Amino acid sequence: MNRLSFLAYSAMFGVALVPSSVPAQQQGTTLRQQLIGTWEIVSTSPENRPGAQILGTNPKGVFMLGGSGKYAVTFENRNRPKTAERSAAGFVANFGTWSVNEADKTLAMHVEGSLSPSIEGTDGKRTISLNGDELKVTNPETKITIIYRRVRASN
Repeated sequence: MNRLSFLAYSAMFGVALVPSSVPAQQQGTTLRQQLIGTWEIVSTSPENRPGAQILGTNPKGVFMLGGSGKYAVTFENRNRPKTAERSAAGFVANFGTWSVNEADKTLAMHVEGSLSPSIEGTDGKRTISLNGDELKVTNPETKITIIYRRVRASN
């Protein structure tokens, strides 16, 4: 996806396009405010669980949480076959709405659209842990944890 397409896609879903250069701890007093921005995937664990295998051992992707309450996520398995045909194998993409429960540190997401139509209209709850610019998101059902790093604005 070229940069213009990415910007248009991001704007369409109300996602903050320019990450803050202010440290996460100073961005806001609430967990919700600290989560707003763009995050890039660092790793998944455990890698041998169903669901994590689709992303492979060295996934690439972004998770964007907009102040508007909209989110978008895209991941790819870097080892997926490079073919000329259009294929979604090894690629995950969805968007929808998000909210956070400050008390129990959970992230709730409602999927509005997805590359996998079977999850459209579903709700998911994830346990989160934020430490500076590192965000850990764990699915309590699959026990898969995805670790993200905040994307900083480049000057």
